[in-house]
Amino acid sequence: MFSLLLLIGVTLLTRGVVADCRLHYHDESFVPDIVLRVTAGNISVACLERYSVVVNGTSPGPEIRLREGKTSWVRVYNDMHGKNLTMHWHGLSMSVSPFSDGTPQASQWPIAPQHFFDYEIHPCIGQAGTYFYHSHVGFQAVSASGPLIVEDQKLPYRYDGERTIHLQDFFQETDGKIESGLTSIPFAWSGETNNVLVNGHGLPLDEESRSGSCSMAKIRLEPAKLYRIRFIGATALSFVSLGFQGHNNMSIIEVDGEYTKAHNVDYLQIGPGERFSVLLKSKSRRELKRDRANGIDQYFLQIETRERPTSMRAYAALIYAGASLEESPVPRKPPLTLPTTTLGWLDYKLRPLKPNNFPTLSEVTRRVTITVEQVVNNSITWKQNGFSWTESFPKAPYLVLLYDGQYSMFPSYESAIANGGMDNLTRAFPAKIGEVLEIVIQNTGSTSGGLDVHPFHAHGAHYYDIGSGNGTYDVVENEKLLKGIEPIRRDTTMLYRYGSTTMPGAHAGWRAWRLRVTTPGVWMIHCHILQHMIMGMQTVWVFGDREEILMLPYDSVKGYLTYGGDAYGNANRWPKCLHRWERD
Repeated sequence: MFSLLLLIGVTLLTRGVVADCRLHYHDESFVPDIVLRVTAGNISVACLERYSVVVNGTSPGPEIRLREGKTSWVRVYNDMHGKNLTMHWHGLSMSVSPFSDGTPQASQWPIAPQHFFDYEIHPCIGQAGTYFYHSHVGFQAVSASGPLIVEDQKLPYRYDGERTIHLQDFFQETDGKIESGLTSIPFAWSGETNNVLVNGHGLPLDEESRSGSCSMAKIRLEPAKLYRIRFIGATALSFVSLGFQGHNNMSIIEVDGEYTKAHNVDYLQIGPGERFSVLLKSKSRRELKRDRANGIDQYFLQIETRERPTSMRAYAALIYAGASLEESPVPRKPPLTLPTTTLGWLDYKLRPLKPNNFPTLSEVTRRVTITVEQVVNNSITWKQNGFSWTESFPKAPYLVLLYDGQYSMFPSYESAIANGGMDNLTRAFPAKIGEVLEIVIQNTGSTSGGLDVHPFHAHGAHYYDIGSGNGTYDVVENEKLLKGIEPIRRDTTMLYRYGSTTMPGAHAGWRAWRLRVTTPGVWMIHCHILQHMIMGMQTVWVFGDREEILMLPYDSVKGYLTYGGDAYGNANRWPKCLHRWERD
């Protein structure tokens, strides 16, 4: 009964908002709440120079703070020449603003050079938490990203202050060279990350490569305070383990924008796209005095990459008031011994802070299997159920194709049922509103026998994460692990590997989700490793029937349906934008 009422409520809410939508000219009388200007140029990072895409002149871009239940308009300028752009609001559901999800293969045409686009963002009540924004074009997100915080109307946990730790990779090679190599014949790998940055800062791992001034990130604390530390995994490739020297009292309270019951940990594992909030009690004055008497004036955040051919280590400094602000040298000996990859870390352990209507197995209407495989020949591609999505497929944003009357792109539900959930013609996964899906992402050996880890991210709605394991998914055995627990909702979780190689095509690990299908639309699902996305490791959900997906009248959205259309502004034209929510 609760799930039926929830579905009715969502449907009525959506219809109500659609009924009230209006087109508005965003002329000089319209003032956006936030302005992001995206440019490209040489920046200095970790004592090295790189040509990078940046937001408001910096990488990471400025922190954005929104309020749950409040509508905000974010104007994004593409000030670059010869480069397209979008901006995705990672983890936020854009169900009522379908053209604002920022995905050029699913929801919107890219913002053309010297154009701008106004994104309508309305975090609903209950979506407060830690997110981030990033470009969804090519490899741009390696540098074009920034923290996005949705503030609570009422905090469920009390603390004295907040700190944000935004993790990024640094690659010496440029975006263009990396993208070209990943899609060329013969294939050319990007190389491994040159550094993991904290809030845009880092010291060179090789002192001989230093070519300018640089510094370690500094995280400042006051004694005897309780802090909320928000960790954002905005890395392109790196899956990391991390911890604080002398501070092993972290307590997880939020994951991917969902509050959890407090869960104590000594360290974190963070993959690309994942976010965590922890409560951390800072040291007392007595503890600081004792440590300083023993020669410890600063502490380190230690970060180590995992599941790559070699492990790389980076640091940031944790500094208390009264400590020296001089640059700390990188420790000669790591202060922490961080565990190697913990397979299934936190699976079956986290609990939602409040009941979240977790669907039981008896409610599941259908099981969908997404089988991922790497195909190795002169080129290397990633495929889901035998197909990949690249810049050559589809030829236009999927939602645009549907609004333009190319109804052959609507996936066949019958065909999908017969093929594990995917319609092979459209390479999409359809579902009907009201279904409860169990989604199994199955890792397999590549055609050369190799294996990799994949942080899988879903747009549109958060799913219930129901665990992971080795080999092939076994619903009976997994139900035993789920007995008596209520899993949390996530938007990004790790598909692990349980060995470095196996037989080609052999099942070698799985990740499973459950999802109540309540939100009509076209939503991407993909590995959040940027290299893997470029190599084809992405596809879309198509939720709802034609009427439900194309709920907005054609005349009101036609400005969104062409590249550089009327919904996109430039120096000579104000955009005509659809408002789905009243502006607060």
